[in-house]
Amino acid sequence: MDRTEEQFNNLIKTLSTTNPSVNVDKITEAYNFAKEAHGDQKRKDGSPFVSHPLAAAQIIAEMGLDEESVIAAMLHDSIEDTPVTHEDIAKKFGDEVAEIVEGVTKLTRVVYTSKEEEQMENLRKMLMAMAKDIRVIIIKIADRLHNMRTMEYQSEEKQREKALETMEIYAPIAYRLGMQKIKSELEDLSLLYLDPIGYQEIKQELDKRGKTYQEFFENTQKHIAERLHEVGVNCTVSGRVKHIYSIYRKMFGQNKEFSEIMDLYAFRVIVDDIAECYNVLGYIHEMYKPLPGYFKDYIGTPKPNMYQSLHTTVIGSEGIPFEVQIRTWDMHHTAEYGIAAHWKYKEGIKGRQADEEKFAWIRQLLESQQDSDAPDFFQTLKIDMFADEVFVFTPQGDVVNLPAGATPIDFAYSIHSEIGNNMTGATVNGRIVPFTHELQNGDIVHVITSKASHGPSRDWLNIVKSGEARNKIRQWFKRERRDENIAHGKLSFEAELKKSGLTMEDISREDVLPVVLKRLSVSTVDDMYAAIGYGGLSAQKTVNRLLEELRHAERSAEKPKPYIWNAPQKPAKPVHGVVVEGVDNCLVKFSHCCSPVPGDDVVGFITRGYGVSVHRTDCKNYIASQDKPEEVHRWIKVGWGETNGEIYDTSIQITARERSGLIMDVATILNLLKLNIKSLNARDIGDGIAMIYIEFGVRDREELSQAMRKLGGIHGVSEVKRV
Repeated sequence: MDRTEEQFNNLIKTLSTTNPSVNVDKITEAYNFAKEAHGDQKRKDGSPFVSHPLAAAQIIAEMGLDEESVIAAMLHDSIEDTPVTHEDIAKKFGDEVAEIVEGVTKLTRVVYTSKEEEQMENLRKMLMAMAKDIRVIIIKIADRLHNMRTMEYQSEEKQREKALETMEIYAPIAYRLGMQKIKSELEDLSLLYLDPIGYQEIKQELDKRGKTYQEFFENTQKHIAERLHEVGVNCTVSGRVKHIYSIYRKMFGQNKEFSEIMDLYAFRVIVDDIAECYNVLGYIHEMYKPLPGYFKDYIGTPKPNMYQSLHTTVIGSEGIPFEVQIRTWDMHHTAEYGIAAHWKYKEGIKGRQADEEKFAWIRQLLESQQDSDAPDFFQTLKIDMFADEVFVFTPQGDVVNLPAGATPIDFAYSIHSEIGNNMTGATVNGRIVPFTHELQNGDIVHVITSKASHGPSRDWLNIVKSGEARNKIRQWFKRERRDENIAHGKLSFEAELKKSGLTMEDISREDVLPVVLKRLSVSTVDDMYAAIGYGGLSAQKTVNRLLEELRHAERSAEKPKPYIWNAPQKPAKPVHGVVVEGVDNCLVKFSHCCSPVPGDDVVGFITRGYGVSVHRTDCKNYIASQDKPEEVHRWIKVGWGETNGEIYDTSIQITARERSGLIMDVATILNLLKLNIKSLNARDIGDGIAMIYIEFGVRDREELSQAMRKLGGIHGVSEVKRV
């Protein structure tokens, strides 16, 4: 039995425990479909590519998700890496599975990058996918987890890039979804590549202590279990060592020595009901001395990611501190797999109807960032979604969850916009505090309001920590104080402009200002001032964009413009799909240097005796000719008209790692796409690298782009580009 068959059998065995009602025939059909689609594709370690989607499906099955999720995980790379389409999957496995796979495919390009705009759009894309169907992001996390488990086969640069992306985006999202077990593994695997020395130091220390404290560990676990069974408590007791990244973060983040980590060892007691949790807490404090300030009740005040448990840190007879976590079985499943443990698909309720409250925070994050620019969006998102929380109480005893470092202003706006807008003061635990006061766990907060209030102050934008509060303050200024915003924004903008050595006259050019206003999504200069005034735009970023556009306009002005042939204007008929401005039935040919196809930006060159030669505007010959005064006047405007399904020859170059079956894989993709191959040449350029040149026919640029995407997904291919 080969490795993939063994993987598949393990998957079926897991499903028989976590989801006994699953349709095994359907799962088998999905496996065979994926196996056939991926064909001979291999992973970096040489294993069949299908082993990866199988591993992702195994992770999804272990979480106990529904049949559609397991099938979608099995097929999650099919659209991206094989000729399989959305329609193929929908026809065979239903629209629901196809939509999930499509959603995962769209997230494939999400990367952590220094470009703020790209960060913002990628994170928004993730949040939107989560709001639509949470299974999309769960499968994406499973996909990332298996990739991190097999990261040793990647280059060092790729390892660090993926590890950083995982630490910055995937692990925090897993945490926010309550998937503690997966979040911990993602963090440990990421740390292994981001700081291998720090990782190994902690691992070696744990291994050394593990031998020393093995007897303590076993005796303590046995002692707790025996005592609780003796008093009639039905429970399961287990122990664990704190995971490596958690230790790393405490040592470097809080500047602690290894010996100062108080919850290095933890024991978990799982009981049948909530009342028994508190009962067990009493017995633990009777057996061991509790450390003051180290008790946390996450049952009474659950974390936003649904985590519930009692935590207490005690000291045993050996003088070694350890943590005891007490929870029910339901709480335990939630702590391990988060949202997946409460999956309502088991009850037949579909994605868009499933427990709206659990996903409300996703929509709130999206809504609260509508008017933010990119850096602000990314910063507030990290605070709202990824940071630690603080739990405070209203005077009525309701729990309010806020980001760590939150102030009374954040609290006021979390209750209601009007309370925040009319706020004049606040008390914490009965004592009046300033607006800058940082709230602590357990604080009782009372907001003082007045109808005579003049509204929020602009300074509040620098005080608040939550994106929700910041957005509501901006909305108030946007709505109530437009004239003031314009004046305030104009002053800030002109100050930044002066710093850059520019004047309004410099940037008011028709080829600069309108372009920037469009990019900023505002209609007029006053709208731009108003947005800067209420905080929706940054004056510095706006001036920087104007500078970029000004430089671009100046570079364009330096280039000689192609001469436009002023032939008599009349409707021109397309020849081979090309319309030559003002000329009918002109002889047209397509240049071999750049092989243009419909959809490309094109320009025509008047040849001597052979009509007009059509080139792409990014063609090297066209660009080089701009420096030749004798040729500039021979360039003419052309465009695309009706092509009537004509086929256009084009050429591409593929760079790939040399391997057996590479050419067959390339030919198979082109055949499946029903493309007519004119020629195909391959050569070894050394160092195990192959270069493949292909000439084939397409109807338009979209068909060409699809072919290039599919070819780029072949195992070993590093680049696909037009010749």
